[in-house]
Amino acid sequence: MTVIWATVNMVLNVIWLVLAGIWLAVSYVIAGIIACILIVTIPFGVASFRIANYVLWPFGRTVVPKPTAGAMSTIGNVIWFIFAGWWLALEHLIAGILLCLTIIGTPLGIACFKLIPISLMPLGKDIVQTGSRRGYTG
Repeated sequence: MTVIWATVNMVLNVIWLVLAGIWLAVSYVIAGIIACILIVTIPFGVASFRIANYVLWPFGRTVVPKPTAGAMSTIGNVIWFIFAGWWLALEHLIAGILLCLTIIGTPLGIACFKLIPISLMPLGKDIVQTGSRRGYTG
């Protein structure tokens, strides 16, 4: 059964990469480069590059809360939301709507909508393989 899910994830990831993954990841890379150039915001750049990797190949992975995240993550998320999160989330919303216009694209559009929360608030989150319990607190 695991082989079947791995195959399904691979097929979905390849279709995703072609239809939405590349250009969404480029947006995160641009945001990461800008954040790293500004020196003080390097942690935001690192988070942006981490999400770019996730956006390129999302199926078979999930986002879980980081158990060690604290108040600084919340403050950082507010700053991220103001300067980068809202327009990245808007890209996911637009891409999701466009993908949902076709039958084949509907599952990809739903996946795009599921990426909106991490695009809005990336700090204090871990990206793990589906089925992995690392970082899971619930």
